Amino acid sequence: MNFDFNDDQKMLKDQARKFLSEKCTTKTVRGVFEGNHHYDQALWKQVAEMGWMGTAIPEEFGGLGLGYLELCVIAEEMGRALAPVPFSSTVYLFAEAVLIAGTEEQKKKYLPKVAAGEIIGTFARAEAPGAVLPKTIRTTFKNGKLNGKKIAVVDGPIADVAVVLAQTGEGERGLQLCIVDLKGAGVKRTDCITLDASRGHSDIEFKDVSAEPLGKAGEGWADMQRILDRAAILMAFEQVGGADVCLAMAKDYALNRYAFGRPIASFQAIKHKLADMYVGNELARSNAYYGAWALHTGAHELPLAAAAARVSATQAFDYASKENIQTHGGIGFTWQMDCHFYYKRAKETGLVLGPQRAWKQKLVTELEHSNA
Repeated sequence: MNFDFNDDQKMLKDQARKFLSEKCTTKTVRGVFEGNHHYDQALWKQVAEMGWMGTAIPEEFGGLGLGYLELCVIAEEMGRALAPVPFSSTVYLFAEAVLIAGTEEQKKKYLPKVAAGEIIGTFARAEAPGAVLPKTIRTTFKNGKLNGKKIAVVDGPIADVAVVLAQTGEGERGLQLCIVDLKGAGVKRTDCITLDASRGHSDIEFKDVSAEPLGKAGEGWADMQRILDRAAILMAFEQVGGADVCLAMAKDYALNRYAFGRPIASFQAIKHKLADMYVGNELARSNAYYGAWALHTGAHELPLAAAAARVSATQAFDYASKENIQTHGGIGFTWQMDCHFYYKRAKETGLVLGPQRAWKQKLVTELEHSNA
């Protein structure tokens, strides 16, 4: 079985890397951190012109109709560049939710706008710290009206529309997804202070807000799991891309930084750091590739592959971002260095789809099912 990308996909990857290396340097990321905007609007427009938002959206709905493997290679390059744009929330979460649960009319209404970069979407799930569970959902969707509050919604400050997980009855059987216009009456947003200022978050309150159902009542929980599985694999590629940059930064610094008359890369402690980073990155890449295959083929192993990719990529990026700072020494902690941007993004991507313990539990559960 071939888990590698083909020549056309590798060419797309090279083109994406070249584009982002020119249009999205760490100076671009720093500009968002130090500015008053939650994302780089010029970069978002250029990404839309490249057609990347429509990579996996079928042509009949205004997309390129390429597929998930192509989206995976783009995701990795977005992660390498730490692109400060709402790509993941719009493409991995909102668009995938519409593709999974939307009617033909909803797909025709929203997906062309996503593909053209005309709207920014997000997915509002959590209402309390920790893992999202059916019993934690108190937001209600009844008679076409949404009431409740969601916390730490990624790209919430800038999103135009959101998919919201709400309760129509009681327990898991009453959960349903719905789509809401965040610019409508009754919506109140409060910005959150987070570690990664290049990915804005906000708490969103809904008071008798008009919304439309997405999918069937009682299927909201299952639909959400399918959305998160897809997003986890795509996010894993972003994390692998970021982790690879951290390793490269640490290696280059270690080769050029001298102490006691020789490069610090010659010290055993530094060698072990770099070796451990490499092993973690390669394990994460292997799991991400497995996830890409499962996503592309619609394999029944998709939930297992998603959990494995999520856990390994989160661990690899977290470790690589921390050890990159440690390799740089004291200067690595300073604002003038770029190391902290990757550390902050590692923390953000590690939480945006739910805590690690929840994904580890899912991995254990899926392994039990596969071996039953």
